[in-house]
Amino acid sequence: MIGTIWLALIIIFLLIEIATVGLTSIWMAGGALVAFILHLFDVGLVWQIAAFFLVSLVLMVFTRPFAKKFINSGRTKTNYEEVIGKLVKVTEKIDNLNETGTAVFNGQEWTARAKNPTETFEAGTHVKVVDVMGVKLIVEHE
Repeated sequence: MIGTIWLALIIIFLLIEIATVGLTSIWMAGGALVAFILHLFDVGLVWQIAAFFLVSLVLMVFTRPFAKKFINSGRTKTNYEEVIGKLVKVTEKIDNLNETGTAVFNGQEWTARAKNPTETFEAGTHVKVVDVMGVKLIVEHE
């Protein structure tokens, strides 16, 4: 019975890992595997549970940083992430009350709005992007 539970946990943790692909439960699958092996050698349940938690923790602490380094290592930032914190040039007066305003970043024109709704920015000025909401840049003084 206990062996079946350990096998079920291994399968559940592996299915969660396959579904998420984010290194969320692979560590517990390893711990459950060790606990299952201990069960095969008739080691007591308390030791099986202790091994499950200990092995899961050790795998997480020692292999997660190494694995995270290589997962998403080739990931490139999107335009959305790249523009935050950058200076952009206002090409059309930014006025939240009149719902106008555009700015250019890397040759692309974006709709722009002021972080402070009462603030306006004239065309030709440079402003700092503090957020992106949908397809609009939220800007403030540089």
